[in-house]
Amino acid sequence: MKLYNTLTRQVEEFVPYDVNEVKMYTCGPTVYHYAHIGNLRTYIFEDILERTLNYIGYPVNRVMNITDVGHLSSDSDSGEDKMVKGAQREHKSVLEIAEFYTQAFLQDMDDLHIKRPKTICKATDYIDMYLKIIDVLMEKGYAYQSGGNVYFDVTKLDDYYALTNHKADDMVVGVREGVEEDSCKRNQADFALWFTKSKFEDQELKWDSKYGTGYPGWHIECSGISIANLGEYLDIHCGGVDNIFPHHTNEIAQSEAYLGHKWCNYWCHGEHLNDSTGKMSKSKGEFLTLSLLKEKGYNPLAYRLFCLESHYRKQLVFSYENLDRVASTYEKLVRKVQALQQDTTGELQMDLYQIYQRRFQEALEQDLNTANALTVLYDVLKEDKLNSVTKIALIENFETVLSLGLFKSKETVIDTELEAYIQEKIKERILAKQNKDYALADQIRQELLEQGIVLKDTRAGTLYEIEKR
Repeated sequence: MKLYNTLTRQVEEFVPYDVNEVKMYTCGPTVYHYAHIGNLRTYIFEDILERTLNYIGYPVNRVMNITDVGHLSSDSDSGEDKMVKGAQREHKSVLEIAEFYTQAFLQDMDDLHIKRPKTICKATDYIDMYLKIIDVLMEKGYAYQSGGNVYFDVTKLDDYYALTNHKADDMVVGVREGVEEDSCKRNQADFALWFTKSKFEDQELKWDSKYGTGYPGWHIECSGISIANLGEYLDIHCGGVDNIFPHHTNEIAQSEAYLGHKWCNYWCHGEHLNDSTGKMSKSKGEFLTLSLLKEKGYNPLAYRLFCLESHYRKQLVFSYENLDRVASTYEKLVRKVQALQQDTTGELQMDLYQIYQRRFQEALEQDLNTANALTVLYDVLKEDKLNSVTKIALIENFETVLSLGLFKSKETVIDTELEAYIQEKIKERILAKQNKDYALADQIRQELLEQGIVLKDTRAGTLYEIEKR
């Protein structure tokens, strides 16, 4: 298995500390709003990584945080807490906001077939751990109090910018968006470990400590949760490229200062999903959520396929035209697999099975090349030398990683005659709508619905599903 390591800026062979348990930490959401589909692209990549490790024989112990306090709207430890901002926006408490958007995020994960990590932790459950780390950092001289807050002194480290390969001068005020001057800090790059009421009077969630009544900085949360659940040595840490600085840079600084040794060997980051105007975000234009795509008639798994067609380290441009194309491809894939399930005669062709299975695995082992893995899937479907039994066995094998929902229950398997009938009815309905005969169009929809066939009008055309009965 080869992975690109952001820390070394090269593709490396993956060698875990212990082959019996790969320890993996992935940064979870700040639950002040819905995740947009750009956020979800990162979680899909992390899911593929975990599934691939499982596929090649590594058990994975994966931990993810839920940030429900401490994540500010600026990288320079200034601005409102995002959770407080969300609560003010919706006139609810921070805890109500956190619970609602946590459940929404988990539903998005389920809809996209993203495996839930073994351990999911709320940041607010680990306050004692953060304070323990801060105590040690204070004792070792890595942290200091100023203006009512506790900061980490980055000048105590020789290689603070190792993950980003920057120089200190590159990060001065005004060079990077969101970096503003904080007069409480000794050095502008220093970051907050603990905030007190002296800085944010309106903070709803606060805890008593020797440093004052306050709450943790965002960065300390991931270090504390990871170390508490996975120990002192971490194999893989994942996130989006926007986490590299300052979040992951600060995680490394405080964790290794606290532990006294190297903490994590492999840092893996997923690239941005862009729209036509650039990086997708919650503050720009149409707020693209998975729920919105579903409302427009798209299957969430078509979006998963859309992401898998591109390498996780390449920027991906979203447009409805691109998603329409993939949605159509996805529907064809499902129908082809359904047709294969009609023919279960013959025996498994083990020699050919092993050839294609190895090709699929080799694609994934090359830094998660999901585009090449999908090519193997398409080749299996087209290969005349493979019988249906072997094709089904291979696709079932591939699905343990791809998880595209290509196999439906036997009740939804559609025979050739029924497929032809449905497509003919769809054509009749389209023609009726073109002739503005909406009564006939509604009649055709109702006729199919009474047979358990649900039509969905999408930008990709009219699609259908068979209801389970």
